[in-house]
Amino acid sequence: MTGTEPEPTVELKELAGVPVLFCSSHGPKLDSERAALDLIGDAGYQGAAWVAVPAERCGEEFFRLRTRVAGDVAQKFVNYRMGLAVLGDITAETAAGTALRDFVRESNRGRALWFLADAAALEARLVESGA
Repeated sequence: MTGTEPEPTVELKELAGVPVLFCSSHGPKLDSERAALDLIGDAGYQGAAWVAVPAERCGEEFFRLRTRVAGDVAQKFVNYRMGLAVLGDITAETAAGTALRDFVRESNRGRALWFLADAAALEARLVESGA
């Protein structure tokens, strides 16, 4: 790169034998079904089974469950049989109320949407799940 080229917004990596599309912190927010479909399409094109998105890319509306953004986004990933991992510290968001804490806990028990600290935690979960 020459320094004038933009930083890539996605990168395909393999974790525990699973192709994961990692999104950078730069790029569009994951704040709608349309944004979810765009990511799913990009991930599918690149052969990914999971998408890892930094928590800051999710936006405030994602973490307000009454907006239904998180549920709608998660449902799109489930429909397309692709996993979504939200990576980063969401302590401030979960401290705001029990509904989001419960949503995160239940999501982390499943196999489609995980809220994890970082890529190392994602790799550990993929190994643990046998994905």
